[in-house]
Amino acid sequence: MNKITKIDIITRPEKLEVLKEAMNAIKVMGMTVTQVYGCGLSKGHKEVYRGKEVTINLVPKVKVEIVVCEVPVEKVLEAAKKACYTGNIGDGKIFVYSVDNAVRIRTGEEGDLAIMDRAGEK
Repeated sequence: MNKITKIDIITRPEKLEVLKEAMNAIKVMGMTVTQVYGCGLSKGHKEVYRGKEVTINLVPKVKVEIVVCEVPVEKVLEAAKKACYTGNIGDGKIFVYSVDNAVRIRTGEEGDLAIMDRAGEK
């Protein structure tokens, strides 16, 4: 069984399309995308709302979850860093986790077989 790795990429919403294209280019077949809010080093920003200054400390982001076993993790990291980079605070973070097991519910397949693309299958 090949090693299974989960990669979470949290970045700016406007970078999602570029990130999806970058993942497709390196043959990453699937991803889960969630709209999230968070704060990091920037601690948000100030805005004026109805004449009062307010601190917005939770900023909108997207969280992209990818699980790989065939595509090298380093390749995913390099593509994600390049796609999400602006050079400004708020570009995001990438987290890498080892996955003990995966199960394809429909077939019962486990491990790397559960996440591998099966050519021609719909």
